[in-house]
Amino acid sequence: MKIFRSESKVDYDTYTFNYAVYCLQEKASEIESIYDNGFLPYSNSTDIKENIYYLARSLRVNLDQFQPTSENRRITRKMAEISPDFRVIEKNNFIKNEDFNRFCLDYASIRFDGKMPQERFDYIYAWTAFNYIFQFEANGKILGYVFAVISEKTLHYWFSFYDLNYSRQGLGKWMMFSVIQWAQENSFEKVYLGTCYGEKAMYKMRDFKGLAFYDGNAWNPDMKLLKSKCKSDAEFMADDFKINSKNFLNNIK
Repeated sequence: MKIFRSESKVDYDTYTFNYAVYCLQEKASEIESIYDNGFLPYSNSTDIKENIYYLARSLRVNLDQFQPTSENRRITRKMAEISPDFRVIEKNNFIKNEDFNRFCLDYASIRFDGKMPQERFDYIYAWTAFNYIFQFEANGKILGYVFAVISEKTLHYWFSFYDLNYSRQGLGKWMMFSVIQWAQENSFEKVYLGTCYGEKAMYKMRDFKGLAFYDGNAWNPDMKLLKSKCKSDAEFMADDFKINSKNFLNNIK
C-alpha cells in the first residue's frame, strides 16, 4: 500500500493547511491493513482504474464486544411480521440483471440525491475488492441488497439498497444488524460501517455496541466524543489540535 496526500483548502488566518490523505492498494493482501488504518474505498471518480482509498472519520464494530441492543431486538420483532431472510452470494456467482439494476438505482435516486447514476453504479459494482452481496428477501420478494468487502477477518458494509416501503418497519437497520450478527457468528473480528459525519449518521452509534471511530490517528471508543463531533460537523471549526493542543498531544504520545 502506498499512502499519498493531495493539497486541499487553505485558511491562512488560522494557519490551517489541509491535505486530503489517500491510499493506493498494491496487493490484495493489504485490504485488512488499509481498513485498519482508517481508509475507505474511493468511488467518486469513475475515471480512476486503480483501487484508491480515502482517509476519513469512519466507524467500525469490534465484534468481541458486540452484543444485541434493545433497539436491535425491537427492530427484529417488527421485521418478524415479514419473515425475512438473506443469502450471502459471491459477486462472481451473482446474476446482475435488469431487475437488480433497476431496484438499486431506484433506491439510489431517492436516498443518494442523484449522486449515483448508472455510470457510477456500474463503476462501484466493478470494484475488485467488492466481492460479496447479501441478498435479503421475504416470500420470494426481494427486500434489499448489501455490497460487502470481505476478507479473512474483516467485513466492510459498503452500500445498501432496500425497498423503501419497509422503512417504517426498520428494514435498513435490520439489514445492518443482520450483517453484523452474521459476521460475529462466522468468527470475523471487525465490521466497518463507513463514514460517520453529521447528525444523520448518529443512528449507527445509538444502535450498536462495541463501536470505535477513526479519529485520524487511532481507533477511538469514546462515543460521547463522536456524538459531539457529529453535532458540530455543520459548523466551521479549527482542527482539534488548535482547539486543545495540550490534550491532543497527550493522546498521541
